[in-house]
Amino acid sequence: MDLSFTPAEQAFRERIRAWVAAHLPADISHKVHNALHLTKDDFQRWARILGKEGWHGFGWPAQFGGPGWSAVQKHLFEEECALAGAPRIIPFGPVMVAPVIMAFGTPEQQRRHLPGIMSGDVWWSQGYSEPGSGSDLASVKCKAERKGDYYIVNGQKTWTTLGQYGDWIFCLVRTSNEGKPQTGISFLLIDMKSPGISVRPIIMLDGGHEVNEVWFDNVEVPADNLIGEENKGWTYAKHLLAHERTNIADVNRTKRELERLKRIAKAEGMWDDMRFRDEIAKLEIDVVALEMMVLRVLSAEKSGKQSLDVAGLLKIRGSEIQQRCAELMMLAAGPYAVPFIRDAMEAGWQGDQVGAAHCAPLAATYFNLRKTTIYGGSNEVQRNIVAATVLGS
Repeated sequence: MDLSFTPAEQAFRERIRAWVAAHLPADISHKVHNALHLTKDDFQRWARILGKEGWHGFGWPAQFGGPGWSAVQKHLFEEECALAGAPRIIPFGPVMVAPVIMAFGTPEQQRRHLPGIMSGDVWWSQGYSEPGSGSDLASVKCKAERKGDYYIVNGQKTWTTLGQYGDWIFCLVRTSNEGKPQTGISFLLIDMKSPGISVRPIIMLDGGHEVNEVWFDNVEVPADNLIGEENKGWTYAKHLLAHERTNIADVNRTKRELERLKRIAKAEGMWDDMRFRDEIAKLEIDVVALEMMVLRVLSAEKSGKQSLDVAGLLKIRGSEIQQRCAELMMLAAGPYAVPFIRDAMEAGWQGDQVGAAHCAPLAATYFNLRKTTIYGGSNEVQRNIVAATVLGS
């Protein structure tokens, strides 16, 4: 197995690096490198820049308007964007629902939805989790009842990330209570401007509005918005979750944050503490190991070999490494990591008077990353899946 990049792949990397340097807005890059709050406009501005190049759907095949890149090229694209300080592509549209529409949607659904996702003009949200139905996703209760040419949807979704910006939401809904719970779930695309939908904010510890409750009160959804067959939504959900869990691992952003950790340690005088540097070294070894696991998967895909289903493994290791990185940043900054006044941060104040400018957002970052081992299927559940499917136990 050769994990080194070919000359052609290295040339591709250089081309992407030059393009990102020329097109990534400096104000957005500054926010990303300093972990400052990104607005909807920030995310969508970058999405539209990528969309004009046909790269917002960087993982899409050419037949659907994507660049048709290989798995290695997609990896290199993500790495160069992350290291340059580009915001993460919001995955719900281009990375999650788009592959489902491509694989299981009708030609009309593909023509209707894929162009808006690629351009970055249409913001998608994810309607999976419900109160009591998170890791046990098969227990969703949000009900969709067929009446003529419409489904009438009633129920609730929760932890809907950035749902306050959503134009559309893809939802798992219950269309049958017969048989196993998984067999009564359908996959619906819902216009969030539909009457009867209300979005209620869930305010986080740092005062941020990142997640929401979404309520459906007799919402009429055209039956044409059903993906695939009724009661087959669990199959489509599993297809999507593999993309989500690999995305959560996000080794490229972790490599960028590792460099930020080193900058903070040096600025705060912790770089000279050998025991602290040992912790950074152990973290870096784990980041390299995670990257090697990703490259092994890419190598298997490139050679046409069937690789193991390692999405769960990547999710487990990637999410835990992200948390450890944030913890070390907190330790390096000490008490300067704690103060966080959102209004002051939005006004451009970063704590220059009470410590290094990079310290102010660290507490918010730390708390926010607590969720990574939970969403997309908790790590405890993922370990059970790995034991059953990979180890055969």
